[in-house]
Amino acid sequence: MKLLILDFDGTIGDTNQLITSTMQKTLRELQLPVCSTEECSRTIGLPLEQGFKEVLHSSDSSVITRCATVYRNIFSANNRPGIVPVFPHVLESIHLFYDKGVVITLASSRGHASLQAFVNEMHLESYISYILGAEDVKRAKPDPYPVQKILRTFSVDPKDALVVGDTKFDILMGKRAGTKTCGVTYGNGYKDELELAGADMIVDDFGQIPELLNTEKG
Repeated sequence: MKLLILDFDGTIGDTNQLITSTMQKTLRELQLPVCSTEECSRTIGLPLEQGFKEVLHSSDSSVITRCATVYRNIFSANNRPGIVPVFPHVLESIHLFYDKGVVITLASSRGHASLQAFVNEMHLESYISYILGAEDVKRAKPDPYPVQKILRTFSVDPKDALVVGDTKFDILMGKRAGTKTCGVTYGNGYKDELELAGADMIVDDFGQIPELLNTEKG
């Protein structure tokens, strides 16, 4: 493997509580129907506007735009340093991949500036070679475009890349781009959805990924 393409929310950082509570606060502030935590959680991985379309079952662009604006304001106010923990064994594994010469990148539906801030806070700026955020792509996951853009940037063949994520959107994005895919069960998605999406590997702990790849290689 030459290239690792990682999701952020639910794969590297445990942002579930922060995201779902911010969505619910947004809906309350705008006096819109408040969805359950599970309903909000199921939209994580999609672009923010698309997530609100899903939970509200609405395509009213003015409402969706207001939701996105209010959400970003609330998120910015509540996102204090240290509020988002890193999942177990993620940092150690990233360091291990880096030491082996693997190019490590991020492909997320989160905004680029937000991703960069988390990368800096987690002291990963020396390890992450490329960050692809929501505004950096023409088409968002599960479309293959984000992965295809990263593959082109580093001139890597799809068969030499691995996409890792916690939702079906990540897996479908990778599969459609022709890469290997790995689903993680500890995030926002569900194991059965990862299986149905066609994940090549599914792990309960990020630290299992280097071990599985070594076994595959052997």
